Amino acid sequence: MKIINTEQENFKEEFDSILARAKSDIKGVSTIVSNIISEIVEEKNEALKRHILKFDKWEVSNDDELLISKEDMKQAYENISDDLKKALHTAYDRIKTYHEKQLPKSWIDFEKNGTVLGQKVSAVDKAGLYIPGGKAAYPSSLLMNAIPAIVAGVEEIVVCTPTPNNEVNELLLAACYICNISKAFKVGGASAIAAMAYGTETIPKVDVITGPGNIFVATAKKLVFGEVNIDMIAGPSEIGVLSDSSAKPKYLAIDLLSQAEHDEMASSIMITVDEEVATQTSMEVDKYLETLSRKEIASKSINDRGAIIIAKDMDEACKLMNEIAPEHLEVMTSNPFELLPKIKHAGAIFLGENTPEPIGDYIAGPNHTLPTGSTAKFYSPLNVENFMKKSSIINFSSDAIDELGEACAILADTEGLTAHAESVRVRLRREK
Repeated sequence: MKIINTEQENFKEEFDSILARAKSDIKGVSTIVSNIISEIVEEKNEALKRHILKFDKWEVSNDDELLISKEDMKQAYENISDDLKKALHTAYDRIKTYHEKQLPKSWIDFEKNGTVLGQKVSAVDKAGLYIPGGKAAYPSSLLMNAIPAIVAGVEEIVVCTPTPNNEVNELLLAACYICNISKAFKVGGASAIAAMAYGTETIPKVDVITGPGNIFVATAKKLVFGEVNIDMIAGPSEIGVLSDSSAKPKYLAIDLLSQAEHDEMASSIMITVDEEVATQTSMEVDKYLETLSRKEIASKSINDRGAIIIAKDMDEACKLMNEIAPEHLEVMTSNPFELLPKIKHAGAIFLGENTPEPIGDYIAGPNHTLPTGSTAKFYSPLNVENFMKKSSIINFSSDAIDELGEACAILADTEGLTAHAESVRVRLRREK
């Protein structure tokens, strides 16, 4: 694994290449995705069927075949082992408990002059969840996207997932059953995003679309934003690790590889203040690579996008990591909570040697749908508020409009909005 030092001459060039890790050719696929969206808008189900045949290699003979039945979900749930059922329910309960703490509250405030101001928080009516199903199926993503929508109080949840060769992952179906999903469709890629954004004869139009996907899915979400809301534009998975001399290289190595095995485009970056830890971790990465089921994927990720940086001290390490703003950040130091105030940008922060990133993927409770590619500088993890919106509440008494009305009218005058100003003044004059 590549090791670089902040004191070497070409460090800035090397670090800039790390910061550019998430640059993807959205422009290169925009025309293709735009055409897919246009076809769905114009032809609806007919276009969906054509795209499924082209991309997922199976023929849809009638519209009903697009729907995954509740019976199939129930059967899949009954087919899995008791241990797996228990694990899924444990994850469900922990994720639900965590997200219930995020629920925003409506509020009302009464002023002395009779003004009533407030905020009403409501769930969206319909949410669309995109669950990947390409190189691997991710039932955990279903739980992480569906549960905050359930907690928010969304009335209708729509799931779309690709089904290559018309095969649906049984564990994904079991997760749908646990979440009581009633509308799940065998549609993937940009076609699914377009179908949920604009609606077809079979798939309802939704208000918000969440969930990760490849570059075509990400581009489609970007293009339909405004027609619907979206959670974020997510790219390849990534992990950052901060470590000192107390960190165990074996732990560090396998944690770096836990993201590298996701995708050739995933990035694994460690910043340490200990040269020996850097060297030993690099050696452990090589050893572990030989044992992985996804060795080729992980090797390409580590070789192309992995790096270990040696910093002069932990202040410099934190500053660099804040620039990277990783999706997942592990703090593997003797006192990880000491560094927490210095960490400004990360999707999820894992503190201490007993908190590997996969704990957050499945069972801890916080959401694993996280901002990537430095977007943690301005995006948050998927949460309950992604499925909610706020309405302002305003009520003025006669005393309140007497007190504040003329100031309002003057401001309207300065903007040349005569009707705005008169709308207030007609009330100040008590005209009928």
